[in-house]
Amino acid sequence: MSNSSVMRTTSAESDCLHYGMGWSRDDLSKMHIMIQSSYGESHPGSSHLLELSNMVRDGVLEEKARPCTFIVTDMCDGVAQGSLGNHYSLLSRDFIACMIEIQAKSTLCDGLVLLSSCDKSMPAHIIAAARLKMPTVLMPGGCMSAGASFYGCDRMWEVRRNVQSGKCTEEDFNTLSMGACPSAGACQQFGTAGTMQAMAEALGLAMPGTALIPAANAAIRRASREAGRHVCRLVAEQITAADILTKKALENAITVHAAIGGSANAIVHLLAIASEAGVDLSLDDFDRIHRSTPYLTNTLSTSKYPTELFWYAGAVPALMGEIRDLLHLDALTVTGRTLGENLDRWEKENLSQYNWSFLENYRIGYRDVINDREHARTKDGGVAVLRGNIAAGGAIVKHSAVASEMMHFQARVQVFDNENDAIDWLLSGKVRGKTIIAVLGQGPRANGMPEIFRLGDVIERDEELKDHVAVITDGRYSGCTKGPAIGYICPEAAAGGEIGKIHTGDLLEIDIQNRKLSLVEGEDEEGEILQGDALLARRQNNFTGKIPSVANDAFGIYRKLATQALCGGNMKTAE
Repeated sequence: MSNSSVMRTTSAESDCLHYGMGWSRDDLSKMHIMIQSSYGESHPGSSHLLELSNMVRDGVLEEKARPCTFIVTDMCDGVAQGSLGNHYSLLSRDFIACMIEIQAKSTLCDGLVLLSSCDKSMPAHIIAAARLKMPTVLMPGGCMSAGASFYGCDRMWEVRRNVQSGKCTEEDFNTLSMGACPSAGACQQFGTAGTMQAMAEALGLAMPGTALIPAANAAIRRASREAGRHVCRLVAEQITAADILTKKALENAITVHAAIGGSANAIVHLLAIASEAGVDLSLDDFDRIHRSTPYLTNTLSTSKYPTELFWYAGAVPALMGEIRDLLHLDALTVTGRTLGENLDRWEKENLSQYNWSFLENYRIGYRDVINDREHARTKDGGVAVLRGNIAAGGAIVKHSAVASEMMHFQARVQVFDNENDAIDWLLSGKVRGKTIIAVLGQGPRANGMPEIFRLGDVIERDEELKDHVAVITDGRYSGCTKGPAIGYICPEAAAGGEIGKIHTGDLLEIDIQNRKLSLVEGEDEEGEILQGDALLARRQNNFTGKIPSVANDAFGIYRKLATQALCGGNMKTAE
């Protein structure tokens, strides 16, 4: 018996309440499909999703099923950047997933289509799919059109600083702001939003070629309608998200993540998804796969082209074709076929040809955007996992965005408990030679794990700073962050991690090639110089920082239940 039939037989009120929404008697006996989107006017990544939801409805109706539209909107890290709202970003992922669970469980639908575009809504939807174990299609909301002069919203902090220093005018800022986000869709780089769209497809939950379709292109409307048709087939065949979200699927996602030089935040999200799906996935899996997977894309934020052009170059299927031998081709996907069968069909039917035709507008070819293996940007993936005496549980750096001269160095550390103070110190002109800035008390349990973006941006845009200043944190970074920005340090300072024992003036070592992050030496309370391990053994973790007390609100609930970042940063009531 279908879920919707159970609802009708269990609740005597169910039929009349549906009649109250204009449903017919015939509608009640049809397959019920929940169309769940993050539509809202909080940012351009979600502002167009109601239109796409309506296209999904058309597809569901074509299959003689009954669509039901639901909405749980999301927030935007960019809008909240630098404010208290930024502390709510990661926790919003888990609350969105919870709200979708509530709606799906209380409505008892038969199938699910999830539409989202951005940093937290995409992983929230995948977590919800893993939790609900229903026939599910993810429909990514696509990417924004390229900004004027290839500027994006991430560049506007630099422009604002230029206004403040007199290098440009307020009118220049307004003009660039107006051109930076010229359409709906996710931001134009492989930040977290673009990366998670690619992850949805690599996991097999989104239809082939649907990640990062330009939101202004009619192809995304056709794909949305097909998602509505296809979910009905999944219900008929009883293929669920649980059948798709396997260890092989997650390893395929990690492989694609390496090849696109994806956001480090995706590691946190994939670990949370694996936990929800009951799949044993560890940080070591990421390091192993990234070491053997080439980085192939010439896309923002670390290279030249916006993600709109990645889709024109053939998108995720074209990229997968380049690393086919590194993928689990027998992994089941939402098409009902294996990944290998999907790639065979893509190649046989030359489905990239439509995408490639748009590259002619830019007078470039697909090889300008997606390299072959022989011309890989690096021979390994974009992310490295570091460990050491102050990061026993691991730390992450996007080494594809780190200059060669910054891959290994030692420097004295300046310790801060918030990003604003670190920025003020940096801009005060006190930096002398190589320096490491530590911003602590930013993990899930301490502060909800806000995004440390502005500090790295100040360093990267300053020619005098970017070659000798690194940042470490137990918080997280923007997917657009460049330079030696090492984050996600576990255990976090507020959870008793050794990182909470470092003091200003200690000597730290960053060795990305050898995957190390360590305290080398420092002074004890009597002024004696001790080596790192001996010093850590003597010191107590007395870190307090600006950690708010736990209140009975969403922020407090998350902090109480959150796991460590490199366990997924997700809420758990029990192990």
